[in-house]
Amino acid sequence: MRAFFESWLPSPTTANRREQFRAAFGALCGILLTAIVSQLLLRSTHAAAFLVAPIGASSVLLFALPASPLAQPWSVIGGNVISGLAGVACVRWFGDSLPLPVLAGLACGSAIAAMFFMRCLHPPGGAVALTTVIGGPAVHAAGFEFVLLTVLADSILLVLMAITYNNLTGRSYPHQQQNPHANPHATKDAVPTVRLGFKPEDLDAVLQQHNQVLDISRDDLESIFMQTEQRAYQRRFGIIRCADIMSRDIISAEFGTPLEDAWSEMRAHRVAALPVLNRARRIIGIVTQTDFLEHGGLDDYRSIRQQLQGFLRKSGVTHTEKAEVVGQIMTHHPTTAQVDTPIVDLVPLMADSGFHHIPIVDEEQRFVGIVTQSDLVAALYESRFAEAAT
Repeated sequence: MRAFFESWLPSPTTANRREQFRAAFGALCGILLTAIVSQLLLRSTHAAAFLVAPIGASSVLLFALPASPLAQPWSVIGGNVISGLAGVACVRWFGDSLPLPVLAGLACGSAIAAMFFMRCLHPPGGAVALTTVIGGPAVHAAGFEFVLLTVLADSILLVLMAITYNNLTGRSYPHQQQNPHANPHATKDAVPTVRLGFKPEDLDAVLQQHNQVLDISRDDLESIFMQTEQRAYQRRFGIIRCADIMSRDIISAEFGTPLEDAWSEMRAHRVAALPVLNRARRIIGIVTQTDFLEHGGLDDYRSIRQQLQGFLRKSGVTHTEKAEVVGQIMTHHPTTAQVDTPIVDLVPLMADSGFHHIPIVDEEQRFVGIVTQSDLVAALYESRFAEAAT
Protein backbone atom coordinates (compact mmCIF):
# COMPACT_ATOMS: atom_id res chain seq x y z
CA MET A 1 0.00 0.00 0.00
CA ARG A 2 2.84 2.38 0.86
CA ALA A 3 4.56 1.70 -2.45
CA PHE A 4 1.28 2.38 -4.26
CA PHE A 5 0.86 5.82 -2.73
CA GLU A 6 4.56 6.65 -3.13
CA SER A 7 4.19 6.02 -6.87
CA TRP A 8 1.87 9.03 -6.96
CA LEU A 9 4.62 11.35 -5.79
CA PRO A 10 6.81 13.07 -8.40
CA SER A 11 10.51 12.41 -8.54
CA PRO A 12 12.73 15.06 -6.91
CA THR A 13 13.57 18.05 -9.10
CA THR A 14 17.13 18.35 -10.38
CA ALA A 15 17.09 22.17 -10.25
CA ASN A 16 19.01 23.66 -7.34
CA ARG A 17 17.69 26.40 -5.03
CA ARG A 18 19.27 29.15 -7.10
CA GLU A 19 17.53 27.97 -10.25
CA GLN A 20 14.23 27.64 -8.39
CA PHE A 21 14.53 31.20 -7.10
CA ARG A 22 15.50 32.43 -10.57
CA ALA A 23 12.36 30.91 -12.08
CA ALA A 24 10.05 32.14 -9.32
CA PHE A 25 11.40 35.69 -9.38
CA GLY A 26 11.20 35.70 -13.17
CA ALA A 27 7.54 34.76 -13.09
CA LEU A 28 6.91 37.48 -10.49
CA CYS A 29 8.57 40.13 -12.67
CA GLY A 30 7.01 38.78 -15.88
CA ILE A 31 3.42 38.79 -14.64
CA LEU A 32 3.83 42.12 -12.85
CA LEU A 33 5.21 43.94 -15.88
CA THR A 34 2.81 42.19 -18.28
CA ALA A 35 -0.15 43.27 -16.16
CA ILE A 36 1.05 46.87 -15.87
CA VAL A 37 1.85 47.32 -19.56
CA SER A 38 -1.28 45.49 -20.70
CA GLN A 39 -3.43 47.65 -18.46
CA LEU A 40 -1.90 50.79 -19.95
CA LEU A 41 -2.24 49.56 -23.52
CA LEU A 42 -5.83 48.33 -23.19
CA ARG A 43 -6.83 51.26 -20.97
CA SER A 44 -8.93 49.22 -18.59
CA THR A 45 -9.17 49.09 -14.81
CA HIS A 46 -11.00 45.74 -14.71
CA ALA A 47 -8.49 42.87 -14.33
CA ALA A 48 -10.41 40.48 -16.58
CA ALA A 49 -10.16 42.96 -19.43
CA PHE A 50 -6.35 43.20 -19.49
CA LEU A 51 -5.04 39.99 -17.84
CA VAL A 52 -6.20 36.42 -18.46
CA ALA A 53 -5.62 33.69 -15.88
CA PRO A 54 -3.94 31.16 -18.26
CA ILE A 55 -1.03 33.60 -18.61
CA GLY A 56 -0.02 32.51 -15.11
CA ALA A 57 0.36 28.95 -16.39
CA SER A 58 2.36 30.24 -19.36
CA SER A 59 4.74 31.98 -16.95
CA VAL A 60 5.57 28.63 -15.33
CA LEU A 61 6.77 27.28 -18.67
CA LEU A 62 8.52 30.46 -19.80
CA PHE A 63 10.54 31.00 -16.63
CA ALA A 64 10.88 27.51 -15.11
CA LEU A 65 11.22 25.50 -18.36
CA PRO A 66 12.56 27.95 -20.96
CA ALA A 67 14.17 25.16 -23.00
CA SER A 68 10.91 23.24 -23.36
CA PRO A 69 9.41 23.01 -26.87
CA LEU A 70 6.10 23.97 -25.21
CA ALA A 71 7.58 27.28 -24.00
CA GLN A 72 8.99 28.72 -27.21
CA PRO A 73 7.61 32.03 -28.51
CA TRP A 74 5.46 30.56 -31.28
CA SER A 75 4.14 27.90 -28.90
CA VAL A 76 3.12 30.54 -26.34
CA ILE A 77 1.68 33.18 -28.66
CA GLY A 78 0.28 30.84 -31.28
CA GLY A 79 -0.99 28.29 -28.75
CA ASN A 80 -2.85 30.83 -26.62
CA VAL A 81 -4.34 32.80 -29.51
CA ILE A 82 -5.31 29.82 -31.67
CA SER A 83 -6.88 28.08 -28.66
CA GLY A 84 -8.81 31.24 -27.84
CA LEU A 85 -10.08 31.51 -31.39
CA ALA A 86 -11.13 27.85 -31.33
CA GLY A 87 -12.99 28.41 -28.05
CA VAL A 88 -14.79 31.53 -29.28
CA ALA A 89 -15.77 29.73 -32.49
CA CYS A 90 -17.28 26.88 -30.49
CA VAL A 91 -19.27 29.34 -28.36
CA ARG A 92 -20.50 31.24 -31.45
CA TRP A 93 -21.48 28.16 -33.39
CA PHE A 94 -22.72 25.77 -30.70
CA GLY A 95 -23.27 27.91 -27.60
CA ASP A 96 -27.04 27.83 -27.85
CA SER A 97 -27.40 24.17 -28.73
CA LEU A 98 -24.96 22.31 -26.44
CA PRO A 99 -24.86 21.96 -22.64
CA LEU A 100 -22.01 23.81 -20.94
CA PRO A 101 -19.98 20.64 -20.06
CA VAL A 102 -20.13 19.43 -23.66
CA LEU A 103 -19.24 22.88 -24.99
CA ALA A 104 -16.27 23.11 -22.62
CA GLY A 105 -14.97 19.73 -23.75
CA LEU A 106 -15.46 20.60 -27.41
CA ALA A 107 -13.56 23.87 -27.01
CA CYS A 108 -10.58 22.22 -25.31
CA GLY A 109 -10.49 19.33 -27.76
CA SER A 110 -10.67 21.68 -30.73
CA ALA A 111 -7.92 23.83 -29.25
CA ILE A 112 -5.58 20.85 -28.85
CA ALA A 113 -6.26 19.67 -32.40
CA ALA A 114 -5.59 23.17 -33.75
CA MET A 115 -2.36 23.52 -31.77
CA PHE A 116 -1.12 20.17 -33.05
CA PHE A 117 -1.92 21.21 -36.61
CA MET A 118 -0.21 24.60 -36.25
CA ARG A 119 2.79 23.13 -34.36
CA CYS A 120 2.27 25.39 -31.35
CA LEU A 121 1.27 22.98 -28.58
CA HIS A 122 1.09 24.97 -25.34
CA PRO A 123 -0.73 23.51 -22.29
CA PRO A 124 -2.16 26.84 -21.04
CA GLY A 125 -3.89 27.11 -24.42
CA GLY A 126 -6.46 24.61 -23.15
CA ALA A 127 -7.18 26.99 -20.26
CA VAL A 128 -7.59 29.89 -22.70
CA ALA A 129 -10.15 27.87 -24.69
CA LEU A 130 -11.99 26.98 -21.47
CA THR A 131 -11.98 30.64 -20.40
CA THR A 132 -13.84 31.62 -23.56
CA VAL A 133 -16.59 29.16 -22.57
CA ILE A 134 -16.96 29.81 -18.84
CA GLY A 135 -15.71 33.40 -18.73
CA GLY A 136 -19.23 34.82 -18.44
CA PRO A 137 -21.25 37.36 -20.40
CA ALA A 138 -18.40 39.91 -20.70
CA VAL A 139 -16.08 37.41 -22.39
CA HIS A 140 -18.88 36.07 -24.59
CA ALA A 141 -19.80 39.60 -25.67
CA ALA A 142 -16.17 40.47 -26.51
CA GLY A 143 -15.82 37.30 -28.58
CA PHE A 144 -12.89 37.34 -30.98
CA GLU A 145 -11.90 40.78 -29.71
CA PHE A 146 -11.12 39.21 -26.32
CA VAL A 147 -8.63 36.88 -28.01
CA LEU A 148 -7.10 39.29 -30.52
CA LEU A 149 -6.64 42.04 -27.94
CA THR A 150 -6.30 40.73 -24.38
CA VAL A 151 -4.94 37.22 -24.98
CA LEU A 152 -2.62 38.33 -27.79
CA ALA A 153 -1.28 41.34 -25.86
CA ASP A 154 -0.67 39.31 -22.69
CA SER A 155 1.10 36.54 -24.61
CA ILE A 156 3.39 38.88 -26.56
CA LEU A 157 4.26 40.94 -23.49
CA LEU A 158 5.04 37.86 -21.39
CA VAL A 159 7.25 36.42 -24.14
CA LEU A 160 9.17 39.70 -24.37
CA MET A 161 9.67 39.67 -20.59
CA ALA A 162 10.88 36.05 -20.78
CA ILE A 163 13.37 36.84 -23.56
CA THR A 164 14.82 39.68 -21.52
CA TYR A 165 14.87 38.01 -18.12
CA ASN A 166 16.07 34.55 -19.18
CA ASN A 167 18.98 35.89 -21.20
CA LEU A 168 19.99 38.31 -18.44
CA THR A 169 20.04 35.44 -15.93
CA GLY A 170 22.03 32.98 -18.04
CA ARG A 171 19.28 31.00 -19.77
CA SER A 172 19.29 31.13 -23.56
CA TYR A 173 15.80 31.94 -24.80
CA PRO A 174 14.35 31.32 -27.31
CA HIS A 175 15.97 27.90 -27.18
CA GLN A 176 18.08 27.34 -30.27
CA GLN A 177 17.50 24.06 -32.07
CA GLN A 178 20.91 22.91 -33.24
CA ASN A 179 22.24 20.24 -35.52
CA PRO A 180 24.77 18.58 -33.20
CA HIS A 181 26.27 16.45 -35.96
CA ALA A 182 27.13 18.92 -38.72
CA ASN A 183 30.44 17.85 -40.21
CA PRO A 184 32.89 20.79 -39.92
CA HIS A 185 34.58 19.66 -43.14
CA ALA A 186 31.30 19.83 -45.13
CA THR A 187 31.48 16.18 -46.20
CA LYS A 188 28.88 13.43 -46.03
CA ASP A 189 30.77 11.48 -43.37
CA ALA A 190 29.18 11.28 -39.96
CA VAL A 191 31.12 13.05 -37.23
CA PRO A 192 33.39 10.70 -35.24
CA THR A 193 31.32 10.64 -32.04
CA VAL A 194 28.34 9.02 -33.78
CA ARG A 195 30.26 6.40 -35.75
CA LEU A 196 30.24 4.19 -32.67
CA GLY A 197 27.59 3.93 -29.97
CA PHE A 198 24.00 4.96 -30.52
CA LYS A 199 23.19 6.93 -33.68
CA PRO A 200 20.65 9.70 -34.30
CA GLU A 201 18.61 7.20 -36.29
CA ASP A 202 18.36 5.00 -33.19
CA LEU A 203 16.95 7.88 -31.16
CA ASP A 204 14.48 8.78 -33.91
CA ALA A 205 13.25 5.20 -34.07
CA VAL A 206 12.77 4.99 -30.29
CA LEU A 207 10.94 8.34 -30.19
CA GLN A 208 8.65 7.21 -32.98
CA GLN A 209 7.95 3.98 -31.13
CA HIS A 210 7.37 5.93 -27.89
CA ASN A 211 4.71 7.97 -29.74
CA GLN A 212 4.22 10.63 -27.06
CA VAL A 213 4.85 14.34 -26.79
CA LEU A 214 7.96 14.93 -24.67
CA ASP A 215 8.57 18.15 -22.77
CA ILE A 216 12.15 18.29 -24.05
CA SER A 217 13.57 19.00 -27.48
CA ARG A 218 15.10 16.20 -29.50
CA ASP A 219 18.57 17.81 -29.62
CA ASP A 220 18.56 18.33 -25.84
CA LEU A 221 17.59 14.71 -25.33
CA GLU A 222 20.39 13.52 -27.59
CA SER A 223 22.86 15.81 -25.79
CA ILE A 224 21.82 14.28 -22.45
CA PHE A 225 22.44 10.79 -23.81
CA MET A 226 25.87 11.79 -25.12
CA GLN A 227 26.86 13.31 -21.78
CA THR A 228 25.61 10.19 -20.01
CA GLU A 229 27.85 8.08 -22.22
CA GLN A 230 30.79 10.33 -21.32
CA ARG A 231 30.16 9.95 -17.60
CA ALA A 232 29.88 6.18 -18.00
CA TYR A 233 33.23 6.19 -19.82
CA GLN A 234 34.79 8.16 -16.97
CA ARG A 235 33.48 5.73 -14.39
CA ARG A 236 34.79 2.74 -16.32
CA PHE A 237 38.21 4.00 -17.35
CA GLY A 238 38.85 6.62 -14.71
CA ILE A 239 38.92 10.39 -14.94
CA ILE A 240 41.86 11.89 -16.79
CA ARG A 241 41.89 15.67 -16.58
CA CYS A 242 43.38 18.28 -18.87
CA ALA A 243 46.12 19.03 -16.35
CA ASP A 244 47.35 15.44 -16.70
CA ILE A 245 48.00 15.55 -20.45
CA MET A 246 48.34 19.18 -21.48
CA SER A 247 51.56 20.67 -22.87
CA ARG A 248 52.86 23.30 -20.48
CA ASP A 249 55.92 24.81 -22.18
CA ILE A 250 53.93 26.62 -24.83
CA ILE A 251 55.14 29.15 -27.37
CA SER A 252 52.67 32.05 -27.33
CA ALA A 253 52.19 35.45 -28.93
CA GLU A 254 50.85 38.85 -27.92
CA PHE A 255 48.38 41.07 -29.73
CA GLY A 256 51.19 43.20 -31.16
CA THR A 257 53.49 40.36 -32.21
CA PRO A 258 54.47 40.94 -35.88
CA LEU A 259 53.07 38.36 -38.26
CA GLU A 260 56.53 37.47 -39.53
CA ASP A 261 57.73 36.71 -35.99
CA ALA A 262 54.67 34.61 -35.21
CA TRP A 263 55.02 32.62 -38.43
CA SER A 264 58.71 32.03 -37.76
CA GLU A 265 57.96 30.76 -34.25
CA MET A 266 55.32 28.36 -35.57
CA ARG A 267 57.72 26.99 -38.17
CA ALA A 268 60.67 26.78 -35.79
CA HIS A 269 58.70 24.80 -33.21
CA ARG A 270 56.58 22.91 -35.76
CA VAL A 271 53.26 23.90 -34.21
CA ALA A 272 50.07 24.82 -36.02
CA ALA A 273 48.73 27.38 -33.55
CA LEU A 274 49.85 30.02 -31.06
CA PRO A 275 47.70 31.15 -28.15
CA VAL A 276 47.52 34.95 -27.92
CA LEU A 277 47.90 36.29 -24.37
CA ASN A 278 47.66 39.66 -22.71
CA ARG A 279 50.10 40.89 -20.06
CA ALA A 280 48.15 39.11 -17.31
CA ARG A 281 48.59 35.83 -19.23
CA ARG A 282 44.90 35.62 -19.95
CA ILE A 283 44.04 34.26 -23.35
CA ILE A 284 42.50 36.75 -25.75
CA GLY A 285 42.69 34.74 -28.94
CA ILE A 286 44.44 32.05 -30.91
CA VAL A 287 46.20 32.30 -34.26
CA THR A 288 46.52 29.25 -36.50
CA GLN A 289 48.04 28.44 -39.86
CA THR A 290 44.53 28.67 -41.27
CA ASP A 291 44.28 32.30 -40.12
CA PHE A 292 47.47 33.12 -42.05
CA LEU A 293 46.19 31.41 -45.18
CA GLU A 294 42.74 32.99 -45.07
CA HIS A 295 43.89 36.54 -44.39
CA GLY A 296 46.77 36.26 -46.79
CA GLY A 297 44.52 35.37 -49.71
CA LEU A 298 46.61 32.28 -50.43
CA ASP A 299 44.26 30.51 -52.80
CA ASP A 300 46.70 30.03 -55.70
CA TYR A 301 49.12 27.22 -54.86
CA ARG A 302 51.45 28.17 -57.73
CA SER A 303 52.36 31.50 -56.17
CA ILE A 304 51.75 30.71 -52.52
CA ARG A 305 55.38 31.26 -51.54
CA GLN A 306 55.51 34.76 -53.01
CA GLN A 307 52.10 35.69 -51.60
CA LEU A 308 53.02 34.46 -48.12
CA GLN A 309 56.27 36.42 -48.16
CA GLY A 310 54.40 39.55 -49.18
CA PHE A 311 51.78 39.02 -46.50
CA LEU A 312 54.37 38.56 -43.74
CA ARG A 313 56.61 41.42 -44.84
CA LYS A 314 56.06 44.72 -43.00
CA SER A 315 54.58 47.48 -45.11
CA GLY A 316 56.96 50.10 -43.67
CA VAL A 317 54.22 52.72 -43.21
CA THR A 318 52.39 53.80 -40.08
CA HIS A 319 48.86 53.55 -41.50
CA THR A 320 47.86 50.64 -43.70
CA GLU A 321 44.88 48.34 -44.25
CA LYS A 322 47.23 45.39 -44.48
CA ALA A 323 47.36 43.15 -41.39
CA GLU A 324 50.66 43.70 -39.59
CA VAL A 325 50.32 41.99 -36.20
CA VAL A 326 48.84 38.81 -34.79
CA GLY A 327 45.91 40.60 -33.14
CA GLN A 328 44.53 41.58 -36.52
CA ILE A 329 44.12 38.04 -37.80
CA MET A 330 43.66 35.92 -34.66
CA THR A 331 40.45 34.16 -33.70
CA HIS A 332 38.99 36.10 -30.79
CA HIS A 333 37.54 34.44 -27.67
CA PRO A 334 38.62 30.86 -28.47
CA THR A 335 37.05 27.89 -26.75
CA THR A 336 38.98 27.02 -23.58
CA ALA A 337 38.87 24.38 -20.86
CA GLN A 338 39.78 24.32 -17.17
CA VAL A 339 42.74 22.37 -15.78
CA ASP A 340 40.35 20.00 -13.99
CA THR A 341 38.09 19.42 -17.00
CA PRO A 342 37.87 15.68 -17.83
CA ILE A 343 39.41 15.03 -21.22
CA VAL A 344 36.31 13.17 -22.42
CA ASP A 345 34.57 16.55 -22.40
CA LEU A 346 37.01 17.65 -25.11
CA VAL A 347 36.13 14.78 -27.44
CA PRO A 348 33.00 16.41 -28.97
CA LEU A 349 34.88 19.70 -29.40
CA MET A 350 37.77 18.14 -31.26
CA ALA A 351 36.01 15.30 -33.04
CA ASP A 352 32.77 17.02 -34.05
CA SER A 353 33.43 20.77 -33.96
CA GLY A 354 36.81 20.59 -35.66
CA PHE A 355 38.96 22.24 -32.98
CA HIS A 356 42.59 21.12 -33.12
CA HIS A 357 43.86 23.02 -30.07
CA ILE A 358 42.10 23.73 -26.77
CA PRO A 359 43.87 26.30 -24.54
CA ILE A 360 43.77 25.37 -20.83
CA VAL A 361 43.22 28.01 -18.12
CA ASP A 362 43.33 27.90 -14.32
CA GLU A 363 40.69 29.05 -11.83
CA GLU A 364 41.81 32.67 -12.40
CA GLN A 365 41.39 32.25 -16.17
CA ARG A 366 45.17 32.46 -16.71
CA PHE A 367 46.67 30.42 -19.52
CA VAL A 368 48.60 27.39 -18.26
CA GLY A 369 48.82 24.99 -21.19
CA ILE A 370 47.22 23.56 -24.29
CA VAL A 371 45.71 20.22 -25.31
CA THR A 372 46.01 19.15 -28.93
CA GLN A 373 44.30 16.36 -30.83
CA SER A 374 47.52 14.35 -30.56
CA ASP A 375 47.51 14.72 -26.77
CA LEU A 376 43.90 13.57 -26.60
CA VAL A 377 44.37 10.56 -28.87
CA ALA A 378 47.44 9.44 -26.92
CA ALA A 379 45.68 9.78 -23.57
CA LEU A 380 42.58 7.85 -24.68
CA TYR A 381 44.79 5.14 -26.19
CA GLU A 382 46.81 4.80 -23.00
CA SER A 383 43.66 4.60 -20.84
CA ARG A 384 42.17 1.85 -22.98
CA PHE A 385 45.53 0.04 -23.16
CA ALA A 386 45.85 0.15 -19.38
CA GLU A 387 42.33 -1.24 -19.01
CA ALA A 388 43.08 -4.09 -21.41
CA ALA A 389 46.32 -4.87 -19.55
CA THR A 390 44.44 -5.40 -16.29
